[in-house]
Amino acid sequence: MSGMEISQVLAQMRVMAAQAGGPVSGGAAASGASFQQLLSDSIGKVNALQQQAAELKTGFEQGRDDIDLAQVMIASQKASLSFSAMVEVRNKLVDAYKDIMNMPL
Repeated sequence: MSGMEISQVLAQMRVMAAQAGGPVSGGAAASGASFQQLLSDSIGKVNALQQQAAELKTGFEQGRDDIDLAQVMIASQKASLSFSAMVEVRNKLVDAYKDIMNMPL
């Protein structure tokens, strides 16, 4: 990744953070712990969505009256989409790590 691409990515991240109403940090040292917390929280949310979808599926299969098929399908799709997004983020992090490790000193 060239310096220009990194600057563009950082600028896009700052714009998205401003749109989301989140804080924009200035450096890597200031955002190190918050990035770890953000990643852990995201993984926890994906896990919660998957567990909720599994509970709804089980309830629907057992014939509970308060759960309808649309509710089950929406929860399943949310869980699937969030898991796919998490895998893509992981892939990008691994690629970035490989790029950093292959940089000459």
